[in-house]
Amino acid sequence: MAILTIATLSLVSCKNDEGTVVKINEVTHSVFYAPLYVAINNGYFEEVGLTIELTNGGGSDKTMTAIMSGQADIGLAGPETAIYVNAGGSSNYPIVFGQLTTKDGSFLIGRNKVENFNWSSLEGKEIIGGRKGGMPAMCLEYALYKNGLVNGKNVTINYDVQFDLIASAFGAGTGDYCTMFEPVATTYQNAGKGYIQTDVGSEAGTVPYTCFMATKDYIKDNQNTVKSFMKAILKGIDFVMNSDDLTVANALAPSFTGNSVDDLASAVKAYKEIGAFKTSPIMLKEDYDKLIDILKFSKVLDKDVAFEDVIDNSIVESLK
Repeated sequence: MAILTIATLSLVSCKNDEGTVVKINEVTHSVFYAPLYVAINNGYFEEVGLTIELTNGGGSDKTMTAIMSGQADIGLAGPETAIYVNAGGSSNYPIVFGQLTTKDGSFLIGRNKVENFNWSSLEGKEIIGGRKGGMPAMCLEYALYKNGLVNGKNVTINYDVQFDLIASAFGAGTGDYCTMFEPVATTYQNAGKGYIQTDVGSEAGTVPYTCFMATKDYIKDNQNTVKSFMKAILKGIDFVMNSDDLTVANALAPSFTGNSVDDLASAVKAYKEIGAFKTSPIMLKEDYDKLIDILKFSKVLDKDVAFEDVIDNSIVESLK
């Protein structure tokens, strides 16, 4: 069983002249997390008295390390990491208090343009899938399995490439396919380096994919801060879901200075089309149960972790 063992440190938010500072560590930087960036760029956090310091973890395991070591107050990462820490017996384990995405946000990239992609064409191929036990790798495994493809039998998943190095490794010649998030996937395709074949989320189905979480101690000591944080996120979700793609792209632009507004709009459209954004941050137990099934299917968890031990919907529910 894959378990994270990480030292814990309780951290109380500090204040500056602009309000309470909240340190957020995101698993990666992607349009997939549009509501967060909209909340930052549209001033929703400022409205509730918060100043956001955003850092990039480059993988859920690293984001979890940042949370548990006190380098970050709140993490945006896959809920599987919270489950691993809880299963490992940590007393100050992380609690998920808001779900942001409900599908896998990665796209399958191939070296050649294909008009009518079929999953069966991956037979005998090598796919760079991310870290073993991470949500991108597990959802890919699940999507492949649904199409009769099993790692080590008729397809090879490469787990050895660090999450934030997948694009460069693929560009250097590793693998036949890889997975990328937006806007990296579109940028990569526009540069003629590879081609988007399909998305993984539609095939893997609904699953709690990326969530906001913090340690039990942080939430207990900073109830008002966490509520204010989610109040701003709710406004970000509302903006993304009720605005056209170009309007959302313009709101995202300050967070993606290296990408054109058109590419950002295209990425927003792609994520909306597969239903990637969760319209309410409340996690459903049936979705959590599916996540547990996927973890067991991937052989990274061999025991049950109760929904109520990891998920706390009360913070969002109090804002309704």
